[in-house]
Amino acid sequence: MALANAKPVIIKRKKVVAAGHHGGAWKVAYADFVTAMMAFFLLMWLINVTTEQQRKGLADYFNPTVPISRTAAGGTGVMGGTDPRTEDSAASAGRGASSISPSDERQAVGQTGTDPQQMEELSQEQLESIEEALLARTGESAMREQLLRHIVTRITDEGLIVEIFDLEDAPLFQGETAEPRTITIALAEIIADTFALVRNGVAINGHTRVYPIMIRENPVWHLSSQRAETMRVLLTDHDLEDRRIRRVAGHADRQPAMRNPMSARNNRLEVILLRRSPALGRS
Repeated sequence: MALANAKPVIIKRKKVVAAGHHGGAWKVAYADFVTAMMAFFLLMWLINVTTEQQRKGLADYFNPTVPISRTAAGGTGVMGGTDPRTEDSAASAGRGASSISPSDERQAVGQTGTDPQQMEELSQEQLESIEEALLARTGESAMREQLLRHIVTRITDEGLIVEIFDLEDAPLFQGETAEPRTITIALAEIIADTFALVRNGVAINGHTRVYPIMIRENPVWHLSSQRAETMRVLLTDHDLEDRRIRRVAGHADRQPAMRNPMSARNNRLEVILLRRSPALGRS
């Protein structure tokens, strides 16, 4: 009787899913979202750093028809057949450099219209030797200590840069004029004598400090140009051939050497012995 009245035993089997009812699909969706955002930001960055011509080249590369147009070279490369190292591409990208990366049309004559085979290029060792000779000549004078305070040299891709600058207690020029002081004349003589060791061209850059904005006429452009011209005259007066002068420029207060734009140290001249320039015959 007891067995007849017993209730049946019911066994329930419950299926357990570890990630819940929705499983792991959200992870896949999130990964797709992150990938899409990364692609979007890469696209925005690419649009920002490329030029119109480069964007056209990229568009042509992904276009199976490769359209030929006035602004596209029609090539199959990523840049649409253009070379980013040429003068035209460099100029459109804001890098310029017709003498560093000339186009095919200008490779024959160069920026100055001179055959590259007639260009003289100074090696690193030659520039270092000239730099040592300059400092040695500076040390021969009784004004050695005063001269060395005003001079800094460095070798760059452009050539040997000899920078002479004002000190708070010893300016290079009389007041706010382009009238040279004795120490400036002495430095010009030493530079001219040292640069006579080679035949390469010379460039001169003038720079000034920032002047207060309340002055009636800001003299920075006129003053930097006049002082650069004064240095040119001093160099040629000390037997540096005038035909070796390739550039005389005033940069005003646009390129300060010190963090304080009104520092006297920003009043300076750069006399550059160009690493590469047209060959000059010896007289």
